[in-house]
Amino acid sequence: MPKISEEKLEEIRQAADIVSIIGEYVPLTQKGKNYLGVCPFHQDHSPSMSVSREKQMFKCFACGVGGNVFKFVSDIESVGYLEAVSIVAQKLGLNFSYSSSSPRSTKNDHLYEIMNFAMLFYENNLDSIKGTLAREYLKNRGLNEKMLQTFNIGLSFLDNGMYEFLKKKGKQERDLLTLGLVNQNGLECRDVFQNRILFPIHDPEGRVVGFTGRIFESDRGPKYLNSRETVIFKKGNVLFNYHRARDAIRLQKKVILVEGNMDAIRMYSSGIENTIALMGTSITKEQVTLLQKLRVPVLLMFDNDDAGAFATYHNGEILENAGILVEVVRLSHEKDPDEYILHHGIQAMKDNISHAISFLEFKLNYLKENKNLEDSSELANYVKDVLKTLEGKDAITVDVTLNKLVQEYHLSLDVLKSELKEVTPKIVEVVNTPKPSSKKSRYDISACQLLYAMMNDKKYILLYQKKLGFFKEETYRGIANEIVYFYEKRKDIKIADFLIYAEMSPLKEEIYEIISSIKEDDLEDTKVEDYIFNILEITWNERIKELKKELKVISDVLRKEKISEEIIELKNKVEEIRKERSVKND
Repeated sequence: MPKISEEKLEEIRQAADIVSIIGEYVPLTQKGKNYLGVCPFHQDHSPSMSVSREKQMFKCFACGVGGNVFKFVSDIESVGYLEAVSIVAQKLGLNFSYSSSSPRSTKNDHLYEIMNFAMLFYENNLDSIKGTLAREYLKNRGLNEKMLQTFNIGLSFLDNGMYEFLKKKGKQERDLLTLGLVNQNGLECRDVFQNRILFPIHDPEGRVVGFTGRIFESDRGPKYLNSRETVIFKKGNVLFNYHRARDAIRLQKKVILVEGNMDAIRMYSSGIENTIALMGTSITKEQVTLLQKLRVPVLLMFDNDDAGAFATYHNGEILENAGILVEVVRLSHEKDPDEYILHHGIQAMKDNISHAISFLEFKLNYLKENKNLEDSSELANYVKDVLKTLEGKDAITVDVTLNKLVQEYHLSLDVLKSELKEVTPKIVEVVNTPKPSSKKSRYDISACQLLYAMMNDKKYILLYQKKLGFFKEETYRGIANEIVYFYEKRKDIKIADFLIYAEMSPLKEEIYEIISSIKEDDLEDTKVEDYIFNILEITWNERIKELKKELKVISDVLRKEKISEEIIELKNKVEEIRKERSVKND
């Protein structure tokens, strides 16, 4: 994680009202001093998420997720921590920028570096004198200089220039082969992309993972040539322009999905920046997951031909079955969004988008195509097709559709219902599901509750130091030390600010795991003291068991005497804390 001062992060966090920020994503209702809402991180049917304005903290008591405002935004937007900070700052009108001087290292970093070098090399080719013809071609296609730069569009020559360039950079031949940038013929390596305009493909994190190459001078070879799949590029795992469009999608609260790269480029460059493109004609499970994470409706705008209509129907069904709201725009007179904007202008495109139809309406129209509904047998087939699409759909969709058929074709609702033999609730695939409950020991429960209390109030840190001062487990001990260090440094503690500090801690995951384990947020002095009693009692009883085992196997008389004395001392301590607890509970 780039080095950003805790003070700056706390400044933004303190300026943010967590209730207002979360309220932009999830409706919240005040109940007492806290606010309740349906948790967006699992399939929640009743409000399970509590938001505290006082603590600037959220917590779901069903699935366990919790944290400060940055954690919420990071989870719901599926972005990194600092990007979440940036989103919060943007909502508040505050300036916040950062650059990653030391990005997270992965075993494939050297491959991403090679792909980035290749992209820069191809861009430089397009800017050169030898790239004049290609630039003219792109200009005639309506791509200006800004569009070329925004999308890093490049050019490959009819030579092995990229291979030679990367070899001079010290890159390994085997890596170039692994990435599909070169082919090997005998002992010779040759560039895969030759004499083509190149469109880089980025993964969701914005790293170059492949290229689409288009011919522009002749009809020799396929019109498009795509990078083959590699260890860093799986076509089904990416959506073209996803990394650029994410901010606009968040603001527009809708994503437009088109078929081709040029459609996405044209739409984005014309100001409709919430546009991304499929990397094929059929959406994959991984791409559905990417779209689910956006948590916005998907508007399908595929090519204006039979194949585009089928792709709309097929992909719309997949998205709808995954619990995503789907809308449709079918453009008329032009083949695709790229040509539509070129010939009719951006305002006409925006008008089409504002008049998008529901996926249900599209399906009903699609199933009518090539049918003569004046013919009773064809009408019957059409109705059967509609009923088939309703199997497994939710009751509201079923009711709306059946009533539409009744009104349009004067059919009997009872007959339609009898034909639709079984209507089952739609099964929605959710991005996050509650963690399976694993039974924790009394010691673990007490330790987690105590540490959580310490994160919330300095008086519990002082109580811990006075009455316990240690944990026998390394993880709990490490987290306690982090909490105490934060408190001693600040002379106070707020959990929302401690979690900012925790982002830089090697125990970050364990800290959030403790937060997720908390089943009640009711902090009372007597309860916290009980947690300490439990920890002491269990620790001492376990030590007594260990000493008794040792006592059985040793023969040294002096050692036996010392062990016996320690056992008696520990038993007295256990008895003392039991009496102390009994007095407090009376």
